[in-house]
This record gives sequence, structure tokens and C-alpha cells, in this order.
Amino acid sequence: MIELTPKQITEELDKYIIGQESAKKSVAVALRNRYRRDLLCDELKNEITPKNILMIGPTGVGKTEIARRLAKLVNAPFIKVEATKFTEVGYVGRDVDSIVRDIIETSVRMVKAEKTQEVNHRAYERAIDYIGEVLVPSLRKSNKVNNPFEVLFSYGSKDNEDSVEEKDDENTIMNRFYLKEKIRRGELNEESIEIEVEDNASSTIDMLSGMGVEQMNINFQDMFGNIFPKKIKKKKMPIKDALKILTQVEAQKLIDMDNVIHEAIKRAEERGIIFIDEIDKIAGKGYSGGPDVSREGVQRDILPIVEGSTVMTKYGPVKTDFMLFIAAGAFHVTKVSDLIPELQGRFPVRVELTSLTEGNFKEILTKPNNALIKQYKALLSTEGMKISFEEEAVNEIAKIAAFMNEESEDIGARRLYTVMEKLFEELSFNASEMNEEEFNITKDYVVRILSHNMKEKDTSKYII
Repeated sequence: MIELTPKQITEELDKYIIGQESAKKSVAVALRNRYRRDLLCDELKNEITPKNILMIGPTGVGKTEIARRLAKLVNAPFIKVEATKFTEVGYVGRDVDSIVRDIIETSVRMVKAEKTQEVNHRAYERAIDYIGEVLVPSLRKSNKVNNPFEVLFSYGSKDNEDSVEEKDDENTIMNRFYLKEKIRRGELNEESIEIEVEDNASSTIDMLSGMGVEQMNINFQDMFGNIFPKKIKKKKMPIKDALKILTQVEAQKLIDMDNVIHEAIKRAEERGIIFIDEIDKIAGKGYSGGPDVSREGVQRDILPIVEGSTVMTKYGPVKTDFMLFIAAGAFHVTKVSDLIPELQGRFPVRVELTSLTEGNFKEILTKPNNALIKQYKALLSTEGMKISFEEEAVNEIAKIAAFMNEESEDIGARRLYTVMEKLFEELSFNASEMNEEEFNITKDYVVRILSHNMKEKDTSKYII
């Protein structure tokens, strides 16, 4: 795990998220406590569980982004789930155990990508060797098994052991060597080649899982192992494309999937972060029927996962005891106290996120590494246009976004996306045909483009 102090963590979050210092501080401490726990002896380590966090605040203020950036910062498995997608047993909806299955799938993909990157160079060289052998074939004799069931009865057969292979002559070896050098230099990229690749079309069946209907992809090749030969098909393509495909195929052969799965499960159990959004939508007590009948039931189903339990997945049992859970909700209609007491107790750290102000909007437009103004400048630069903003124009955009949030629904920073898209609509549409290489956005331009939209917004809520 990356050794970052809480202060360093908040500094990294500041690069992408404006304001919300209290929430940043809480997640930074939670992350640092994980590192501290790793340094303890096993006996004490097993007694210390993560302090789950409940974020309370309106939409668009950075709740999800804080959790997502936190996970990316330490390369931890992360998933975001909507609490409203789950229902208690007996109702149509997803099984809460699928939360754990999803994070394990994410963890496996992460570890597999890392291991693939480690062997990528070796896989690339093996792919070049393969192409070299296809373009300059050897004189080898091969024993082909015509009957797919023959492999069941031919284990240890002398016929296979005594198959004769003729060695390549010097001329073949030299031709292949020069050809592989040309492939490395990219001189043969556009030349066509026919290669054999495995047919990945797999049969799937639907199975009933313990808590509901989950679609499970069952690959019959995996079920029966190597009893049946793999289906191979031939494809013709440019060498540059064949090189990419063959590199991936060779990388798959080089990595140990058992090791990948073992490490993925460990990483998910020790470092996994699960973000449960819209938890306020399942809060509520005393409902006797109707669409709200399953609210408390969902809470009780989620509770064992958050408390710590073992969930069976296709990779084996996975424990949730040391996963970090971050829940979030606006709690406009309901209160935190409307959650069942057991679930409340599992989120001891609570932080309130504040609504964004005009000053926050201005910072969001300019300061973060992924600031909206930087994004639009980069997009239009691909058309040869250089966009510049006057400071007063930026102030006006922030002012309009804040005003629109006050007059209608407060959707936080997402309002800036609406405003900026409207501002750049004409420019984006005509950019490819405009001769101007530089375009300066002024306050007057912002007012002219957006003022009509503001008036429409003011009256739209009265129209049925």
C-alpha cells in the first residue's frame, strides 16, 4: 500500500475536488489507518476493522468523486452501487451479495492487467516468433489428433513421444531472423497474414443463485478442462493487428491465473472500497405496503455485508470484514435516524458536505487538473482553435450556474456541465469550418448566449 500521510492524501484530492475539507479529512484518516493496521501484528490486526463513513449532502457536491479518487490514489478495488437497485428477498431486484461479486471481478481485472503488463515484453517477443514461423514455415512434421476423444485414451502413448521433428536449416533461421527485425521496425505493419486464434464464443446458462436470479457465465471449456480440444479459427488481418492479438494471447499463457485470483481476493478483502450511493432512498420505518415495502428489508440484507460476512463467489469465499464502506445520501426527505439502528452503528464516521457556492464554481472551472475550461480548450484545440477566457467571463459563468441552482433544483457542480455545454454549443458545431484560430470568450458573449436560457428556466417550472 502506498505510504501517504493524511495531509498528502488531502493534497492529492484537492487536485480534483474543490472544497469539502471535512469529508477529505475523514477519508484521508480512514485510508491512513489501513496503512497503520498493516504494520501491526496479526493478532491485533484482526481485531481492527475499518471505520465506515456516511457522507450527507446534496447531489453534485463531490461525494462519489471523493471515494473514486481515493481508491484510484492507492490502486484499490472500487465499485459504486446504488442502494435502490437492491430489494429484500421475494421482490424483483438484485441480490446484495452481488456487491461482493462485483468488487472481486474488479479486483481480478486490476491484478490481471498488472501481471499482463509485467510479462508484456516477453509476450511481444513470443508473438513476433509466432509470426516469423507463420511467414517462414519450418519443415516440422506434426502429429494431429483427428478424433477429439483420442486424447482421453492416448495419454503416455509411444506414438506421440516418437513423433519426429526435423530441425530448421540455417537458411530458414536466417530468413526468419531478418523478417522478425523488419516486424520490430514496423516495416511490415500493413502486410496481411493469416493466423489461428482461439474462438472465444462461450456457451452461457442462467442459474438460480441463493438470494435471487443472477446470470452466471458458465464456460463449458472451463468446466471440462482440457478434455475437449479448444476451437480454433483462422483470421486474416494486417501484421500490426495480428501482433496486438497474439501479444495478448501469449500474455495470457505467461500469467498464472491461480496466483492472480489469490492476490485479487486478498486485495479486495484488505483494500477494497465499496461506495453505496442513495442510501437515503432506502431509509424509512413503519411502511406497511406499497412501493416502500422493501426499504427496511434492503437495509437488513445489506447489514451482514457491512458488518462482515463471507460471500461465495466463483473465485471462492470472500470476506468483507476489512473492506471500507462509504455510504452517501442527500437525506432531504428522510433523516439518518430513519435507518435501522444496526446499520447506523456500522457507519460511525459521519461528515456533512455543503452546497457549492459561486466561489466554488469559479474554482471548479479553473483549478482542478480536469477543470471544465481545460477540457473544452483541449477539445477545440483538435480543430485548430485556441480558446481564451477573460476573468470576468469565468466569474459570470460561475454566477449564472449558482443562480440557476438557486432558482431551480440544486444539482451542484453538474449545473456547470449544463451551462458550459450551452455556452460552447455554437462554437463546437461550427469549429471545423471556422477560420479563426483564436477565439476570446468575454463576459458579454457569456451573457448573450446564456441570458435567454436563464429566462427560459425561470418560466419553465410554471408550464404543465
